[in-house]
Amino acid sequence: MKHYHPTALTMRVLATAFLTLTSIGTSAQPAAPKPWADIGRPATTTEIKAWDIDVRADFKGLPPGKGSAEKGMDVWEAKCASCHGTFGESNEVFTPIVGGTTQQDIKTGRVANLARTDFPQRTSMMKLSQLSTLWDYINRAMPWNEPKSLTVEEVYAVTAFILALAEVVPDDFVLSHENIAEVQQRLPNRDGKVEYKGMWLVSGKPDVQGDACMKNCSGEAKITSILPDFARDAHGNLAEQTRDFGPYRGADTTRPALTGTVDQARGVTLARARIAPAEPAASGKSPAVLAKEANCLACHGVEQAVVGPSLVAIARRYKDDKSAPEVLAGRIRNGAQGTWGPVPMPGNTSLADAEIRSVVTWIMEGAK
Repeated sequence: MKHYHPTALTMRVLATAFLTLTSIGTSAQPAAPKPWADIGRPATTTEIKAWDIDVRADFKGLPPGKGSAEKGMDVWEAKCASCHGTFGESNEVFTPIVGGTTQQDIKTGRVANLARTDFPQRTSMMKLSQLSTLWDYINRAMPWNEPKSLTVEEVYAVTAFILALAEVVPDDFVLSHENIAEVQQRLPNRDGKVEYKGMWLVSGKPDVQGDACMKNCSGEAKITSILPDFARDAHGNLAEQTRDFGPYRGADTTRPALTGTVDQARGVTLARARIAPAEPAASGKSPAVLAKEANCLACHGVEQAVVGPSLVAIARRYKDDKSAPEVLAGRIRNGAQGTWGPVPMPGNTSLADAEIRSVVTWIMEGAK
């Protein structure tokens, strides 16, 4: 009997046939595409540049330019004073920017009033330790209703005006990229930072000691949650924002809070609505006066939008909505967010229910 031994050529032929069959089998079952393969694209240089605008503590990233405190006053009156007051001292809408600092603080680099427990208000200038933070925030986020709309010169100018209000620089000062580091050395709280090393040192003692949490754990856990009255509708009606499947449902936050226990299986409250407290006697004041005294007009102009929409625009939107008076009254009482944009409106506790209804009627009639 003869025995045949494959030659080298035969081996190469067999190997080629095997690889061919393997490739055919692989092509018949292609690998599943990655789920993210067709999502997005690399950011362009221009897109990255539009976002890469932060200014660091060493002023890296600060664009060249300059602006005078005098020009800053004009920009302030036009775009900033409606929320922050003529001299940056108002707290009607936001925390005051200027106040609480002294010439002695400028010398020492630490604001003395920060150590007082009886000082009524901590302003932005009291806490500011890096001038780059002020410039950067104005550049990225101001004005509130039109962020990133200021020119580089206007940002320098508004920053200079705030510094002049705080008496850090003179009224005729011109702030620029060339002298901003020198001004940093005059900030009242430039040396007021505190470093908490414990959060960064892994060799130190843990911030939380968990031994007590691991003892006596027997017993039934109770999960409860509440919304304060003033915050119930701060983010719009939760009932309209939750999914329509599963056991959980958002509460109808346009209505009074419910009391009692919740059936977790069905997501319903087994109680009646809380009865509203009795209304105080009518003050006799006109709706326009009530709106002014309650600071409504600090954020809402009659015909022009300020922080929030104008009263005329509100009346126009809801003129054919029969539920509008009740909805608007709830938003004034409890606050709201998301109806006209991302800026939240705080709840108003200074007006009685009857006064709120009076103001709503006045608004629906065009605030005349």
